[in-house]
Amino acid sequence: MVTPDKNQSSVVLFILLGFSDYPELQVPLFLLFFIVYAVAVVGNVGMIVVININPKLHTPMYFFLKHLSFVDFCYSTIATPKLLENLVVEDKSISIKGCITQFSIGIICVITEMGMLAVMAYDRFVAICYPLLYTISMSPRCCALLVTVAYSWGIISSIVLTYSLLVLSFCETKIINNFVCEYSVFLSASCSDKYFSEIMLFIFANFSAFCTLIIILTSYLFIFVTILKMHSATGRYKAFSTCASHLTAVTIFYGTIIFLYFIPNSKNPGLVVKVGSVFYIVVIPVLNPFIYSLRNNDVKETFKKIRDLKIISQ
Repeated sequence: MVTPDKNQSSVVLFILLGFSDYPELQVPLFLLFFIVYAVAVVGNVGMIVVININPKLHTPMYFFLKHLSFVDFCYSTIATPKLLENLVVEDKSISIKGCITQFSIGIICVITEMGMLAVMAYDRFVAICYPLLYTISMSPRCCALLVTVAYSWGIISSIVLTYSLLVLSFCETKIINNFVCEYSVFLSASCSDKYFSEIMLFIFANFSAFCTLIIILTSYLFIFVTILKMHSATGRYKAFSTCASHLTAVTIFYGTIIFLYFIPNSKNPGLVVKVGSVFYIVVIPVLNPFIYSLRNNDVKETFKKIRDLKIISQ
């Protein structure tokens, strides 16, 4: 295991090129991403507020959704401001400490979101397959425990993966053809043995993705079997509609991850990878509040009441 050379690492910078290849698009992209980011912040914070103030939404599903909104807000906020800054400034550098900080917080958010999506799938499984046991199985204590496990695994994974980066040495300034600090950025910039870091990434990334996907797919397998056994068409529609929002969120989230990390690099031109990263970091956090709110009348009514109160106060 190689320890970092402090004298070298202290002066090494990463240059995040972002969309520098398209100077004519810098200002339009800044405005676009700023608007999307503002909507993501308002949407996710608004979702948290709405769930807190509406007693009808004090259910396990919306308890988990509140934490999903919090994670989306944190992840978008840790990465998007640097993207916006790089679109309007000449100096696109970021220190190694800054890059590692962005990465470590981002890992907490990504893996925690995987856990939240898995927990929400389990919640739908219990609600549809064992409705009579739902209140007992998804008690406040159980819900708090599931959320704690999701956060804890995200934090543990971040600590281990961050440590695996801190043992690397960085010998020169590295130009990165992206706008976010990903694990591959550090590996490509390192001039020391990467074996330990690569093994840790392989173990934690694949274990997290595999376990959460297994929980989600298994839950929905039982859900679909249960729905098909229902005799009432109305009952089948109602049961499926309760899962539609979560299924949409899962498809978008894991679809983007598979596109970015499981398709061979030779099939992903630089621009496509950056667009995919933008979708993952900027767009997904703004989609989730809309996916869940547009299908729920209680959420929409609460948003309207908040809007009406603001209009009256003015």
